Amino acid sequence: MLENLFLAGALVLFFEGALYALFPNGMKRMMISVLQMPSMNLRIMGLVCAVIGVFCVWLLKSGG
Repeated sequence: MLENLFLAGALVLFFEGALYALFPNGMKRMMISVLQMPSMNLRIMGLVCAVIGVFCVWLLKSGG
């Protein structure tokens, strides 16, 4: 279980790092646009992403 948690963290670091390495200017523009978004929109987007992530993990672990 702990191994899966470390694997998930490593994958997040990999994808985050790859985005910043491949598209540094795009990531800067994205950060500026995120700063201008209302907090409620960010909260809703975060919740939707979390639910999708949990669903994907459930789907992978259930063998479906």
